[in-house]
Amino acid sequence: MELRHLQHFVAVAEERHFTRAAERLMVSQSGLSASVRALERELRAPLFVRTTRQVTLTEAGRALLGEAERILAQVRTAREAVAAVQGVLRGTLTLGTEQCIAGVYAAGLLAAFRRRHPDVEIRLRQSGSLDLAEEVSGGRLDLAFAYRTCADSDQLRSVPLATEPMTLLCHPEHPLATAGAALAPGDLAAEVFVDFHPDWGPRRATDAAFAAAGVRRKVALEVNDVHSLLDLVDENLGVAAVPRHFRHKRETLRALPVTGVAETVYETVALLPPPEATSPAARALMTLLRAS
Repeated sequence: MELRHLQHFVAVAEERHFTRAAERLMVSQSGLSASVRALERELRAPLFVRTTRQVTLTEAGRALLGEAERILAQVRTAREAVAAVQGVLRGTLTLGTEQCIAGVYAAGLLAAFRRRHPDVEIRLRQSGSLDLAEEVSGGRLDLAFAYRTCADSDQLRSVPLATEPMTLLCHPEHPLATAGAALAPGDLAAEVFVDFHPDWGPRRATDAAFAAAGVRRKVALEVNDVHSLLDLVDENLGVAAVPRHFRHKRETLRALPVTGVAETVYETVALLPPPEATSPAARALMTLLRAS
């Protein structure tokens, strides 16, 4: 099995189109098709269902995709490790992050990394914690900064960064704004909530905390960015249960502590593959983070 065949297979799987995959790889479409057919012959199984409109993975193709991505990631890690031994860190650092992570200032960290390792190309993508964990496990990201949403596994490990308690944000004219003491989950059962989509780490942690307290809450307004969440609360359209450091992002809102939930409701972590699969660039970034 040639690496070239795996690279071509992954590109077609990601693009769902032979022409786009060929353009991305800068190869001829006929050559790409021949490469995929050679891989199918070797595996004795069709990897794609081809129609005039689209290309989709077969069951065999889906089984191969995750393994192919991990193999290619390990090959890249091996090449970069050799370059690092020779004294030059090269290659690519592919980083994922969720918004407003406590314990790390991603922009400043990446700026410091670029100054120290100018030959490394930095790629950044933002997503929810659940998606980021899957991307690191699948070898598509070198590491990610996220809220903890799952346990460690053979393909994923976590390095703790920070923990925070829950804080309720509300409009100054909201009835809860004049509460003289901390709130319990039961005090919030009738409230309309603004929150993130279910794959976001803070949303998953908040849902779990309220469920553990035996309280069902109504999330009527779902957003995928922090500023929209704060805007909606600022217009008195709902309240939001969030990590404590969010209170500093909108001084016009009233911030109230929430008791009766675990003290460390929100835990932020660095998500990495197993040590042997962690790229030199990811290790260098973590060294900078620990030193900051």
